[in-house]
Amino acid sequence: MSSLFSSNTSSSPPSSAQPNDSVSAADDDDMWNYLLVPIFLYLSKELPFAEAQTSTGLLLPSQRGDTSSADSLSSSSPSCTVLDPKLYYLPVIGILTHPGDGASGRLNNDTNASYIAASYVKFVEAGGARVIPLIYNEPEEILFEKLELVNGVLFTGGWAKSGLYFEVAQKIFKKVIEKNDNGDHFPLYATCLGFELLTMIISEDKNILEPFAASNQASSLQFVQNINIEGTVFQRFPPALLQKLETECLVMQNHMWGISPEKLKNTPKLSRFFEILTTSRDENNQAYVSTAQAHSYPITAFQWHPEKNAFEWGPTMIPHSEDAIEVTQHAANFLIREARKSLNRPPARKVLDNLIYNYSPTYCGKAGRGFDEVYIFTQRQARI
Repeated sequence: MSSLFSSNTSSSPPSSAQPNDSVSAADDDDMWNYLLVPIFLYLSKELPFAEAQTSTGLLLPSQRGDTSSADSLSSSSPSCTVLDPKLYYLPVIGILTHPGDGASGRLNNDTNASYIAASYVKFVEAGGARVIPLIYNEPEEILFEKLELVNGVLFTGGWAKSGLYFEVAQKIFKKVIEKNDNGDHFPLYATCLGFELLTMIISEDKNILEPFAASNQASSLQFVQNINIEGTVFQRFPPALLQKLETECLVMQNHMWGISPEKLKNTPKLSRFFEILTTSRDENNQAYVSTAQAHSYPITAFQWHPEKNAFEWGPTMIPHSEDAIEVTQHAANFLIREARKSLNRPPARKVLDNLIYNYSPTYCGKAGRGFDEVYIFTQRQARI
């Protein structure tokens, strides 16, 4: 190194050789520092950029060195998506209340009480809509006035399959069909009991349901072979999530009744109305229809509970993984995407007067079972 960076030392006195050698070594170190520091500084700036490119491949325009795009973005107003005038961006969903208080009378033992689990309300809100409660035992003219304020309907889970509740669900279903036949795209989501009610209503057979052992059970969904999911609730599920639905327990089942694929297919009124999308198996390995969609109407029926993964915490078998939450979100998005196609444009004041925000939920999650929150409605008016 000294031959490159130090002067010729052959003419120097021997007594000064050692000091000159040590000074020369220091000079060498300084010179290398002078050369290497800028290189290190340069690499320290470039390496994170290179790592970002190779590890994620997701870079902002400025990170890609696309200065023209960056300059364009900074010098002009942002471009907002033009909304589709055919869609309604203030959708409202009507949720049919269920008899009781949702807690076997522990919260309210009024025989006129009915409830909606708050998880269904949150589910609708997660998709970007609001809720109007359809109180099943209020005067019929009031209930059907409310039905004119919504852009879709949701039937919840529960136990009631007879009496006034069944009659009201039947009338609402017929109204949904009528609206669609008259040109309004008016969706219906039917969950668990809701699916069972539709099975009974459409088949015109109140004894059509079969027993299954699927209470408090996490399960997978088995897609029907060669099924086309375009236009169904599963259309926008990422491929990886669709695969996980078949191999992992990402949905919650909580029912003792249902219908087998064979019985649905062999019941003409049902097979003409519904297409089976998925099946599942109960604790006895018996297969039942877990998701079905109407051939000609925006009606989707779930034997499972898409609302529970993200919004209920009591039952032990509810899946709460990130994938399970994504299932809830996609299911909610589909319902509200369908509701936005509705032609109904209800008066804003009437909507505000009837929204579920006019009621307060009751917290009941400390029991460690059942629902975490419920909306309870007491209806003492006589029906007309």
